[in-house]
Amino acid sequence: MKKIGILAISTLLFLSCSRKVEATDIDKMNGYWEIEKVVFPNGKEKKYGINEMYDYFQIKDFIGIRKKVTPTLEGKFLVNLDAEKVTIKEGKDKFIVHYATFYNQWDEELISISKEEMVLKNDNNTEYHYKRATPINILNNGTKTQ
Repeated sequence: MKKIGILAISTLLFLSCSRKVEATDIDKMNGYWEIEKVVFPNGKEKKYGINEMYDYFQIKDFIGIRKKVTPTLEGKFLVNLDAEKVTIKEGKDKFIVHYATFYNQWDEELISISKEEMVLKNDNNTEYHYKRATPINILNNGTKTQ
């Protein structure tokens, strides 16, 4: 019972502190995102340290793609030809990210987004917390990567 109370209070604090997503925020999805943690419906979390894959979003006028990319040690990304079609749908007080491939379709709700963080929630109420990814650069002695 105590855990339920803590979870309820945490949820209320999160909801009261989080800013409502606006249509103008959708452009913030563009770029490279690294999964930081997954929060399951029961409240348990799985944290990620180092990721071998990043998600790359390219959205314009609520339509675009999401690709899985692999960072390299030179500060670049390896990209393949596979991409998921992305359509953002505005619902009542929320934005739904619809993904489609040749094999499957699914939706996630955009819970929050800023320049540095993004949270998406799937139909199973599992939340995916992302942080803005930056290129890895350990071979060029700290020189700026593109």
